[in-house]
Amino acid sequence: MRLRLLLTALTGALTATLVAGTPTAPVARASAPPPRAPAPAPVDGVRWTPCPEDTSADCGTLRLPVDRSRPSGEHFDLALARRRAADPERRIGVLLVNPGGPGASGVDFAVNDVPSYFGPEVRARFDIIGFDPRGVGRSQPVVCSSELLSRGPSAYPRDRAGFDRLAAHNRAVLDDCRRRSGPITDHADTLNVVHDMDAVRAALGERRISYFGHSYGTLIGEQYAEEYGDRLRAMALTANLDHSLGLRDFMVSSAKAAEDSFHTFVRWCETTASCALYGRDVTAVWDALLDRADRGLVTDPADPGGRPLNAHALTLTAFSDFYGPNWARLASYIAGLTAQKTPPTNPVPATPTAPQGTRAEPFHAVFCQDWRFRPKSYEEFARLTEAELRAAPHMRGATRTHDAVAGCVGRPDRVNNPQHWLRVTGAPRILLLHSRHDPANHFTWATAVHRQTRTTTVLLPYEGAGHSVYGRNACTRGAVDDYLTRLRLPNPGSSCPPAAPVNNG
Repeated sequence: MRLRLLLTALTGALTATLVAGTPTAPVARASAPPPRAPAPAPVDGVRWTPCPEDTSADCGTLRLPVDRSRPSGEHFDLALARRRAADPERRIGVLLVNPGGPGASGVDFAVNDVPSYFGPEVRARFDIIGFDPRGVGRSQPVVCSSELLSRGPSAYPRDRAGFDRLAAHNRAVLDDCRRRSGPITDHADTLNVVHDMDAVRAALGERRISYFGHSYGTLIGEQYAEEYGDRLRAMALTANLDHSLGLRDFMVSSAKAAEDSFHTFVRWCETTASCALYGRDVTAVWDALLDRADRGLVTDPADPGGRPLNAHALTLTAFSDFYGPNWARLASYIAGLTAQKTPPTNPVPATPTAPQGTRAEPFHAVFCQDWRFRPKSYEEFARLTEAELRAAPHMRGATRTHDAVAGCVGRPDRVNNPQHWLRVTGAPRILLLHSRHDPANHFTWATAVHRQTRTTTVLLPYEGAGHSVYGRNACTRGAVDDYLTRLRLPNPGSSCPPAAPVNNG
């Protein structure tokens, strides 16, 4: 549920419009990328029909094998949505898009968000196509038992027995998802998605495509450029992932990003009279609130039963608001909780109800096949958790990253798409944008990607905060639009100034 809430925050930040620390160390350069894929077999074209939700968009499917090594085996329908170029006479081609996750729906993004997200020139000149990656949304989603997922043990085990329970639970979930979803559970990794994306290109009859990817969608883009660089016309990536990171560096740099966003929020409150915490020691107020939450003395204002809010839930809320960033809303929320009177000693407990049926749960099916992150013992995981907390004492580590890694404990060691040093040859110049104060993806992730592909990429830092980048201001939007439509890149070494934070207070 925590990961589902964070995914909601991510896609919400897309529709709304860390200070770089010590660079995190990648895995050894000797790590080789997967072998380059052969050209895919010919596929039938996509059959388009008006989308039920919005008939101004087209929806379609493409039948593809679940396991590329068994083309005659089980197949699934990859779901797509298209918005045709508004000015067909000036049409450049197709622009495939992915909004991240893993688990966000590219179909929903194309149908609901594209008309307000991209600038008029991009919408005029491209057929913009979103797709649900395999195992996600309408593309044969990975589904699992709701009841089993709801009774998972803590992602913060306190001893070896707790760690063993976590590992056993993850194995039970994996077995359950496999039973309910079939072999796609073990083939939902990003490298398979990359091959699917090229099958889409072939089905559309396009020699080359353009691509826009955000957050986890940048990993799709990076690996497509690696596998199929000569089939790219242009590629713009925002909030980049560094797929060469080892486990400790991944967790610690994520924690540093969250902590940096907290301090950026504090600085805004200290200098902005409209902040609900203006004139107070914001850090002290926040730490005291977390301490009260640890003792069960903070209640959820949205719960009529007065259910306690723990510190984990509070840091999750703050982290989600850093995505926008929605600082005014967060400040008002903290002020309201701080003003709470001491809650009753016996709050009305929530009536336990076991959720029934199944729910889509693709996150770990993707994440745990993209990263060789398998803490082997309680002692190793405890050391990683301590390192997180040292890097982010006010944010209690990095909630999202910790939960992601915890969900891989106990899973099989073999992964389809392990980390490696990115090697891109034959691709056109690629535009990278990244917020200097991204709460989720540390700025050094972008610099590492740029360092690995220096002759192929141009990095444009956005000097502000938040996870979303493209729609922040005229500079970020203009850089992407000019590049996609005219193949005009910003000058190396340039950057975009910060914009005002989103005010949803």
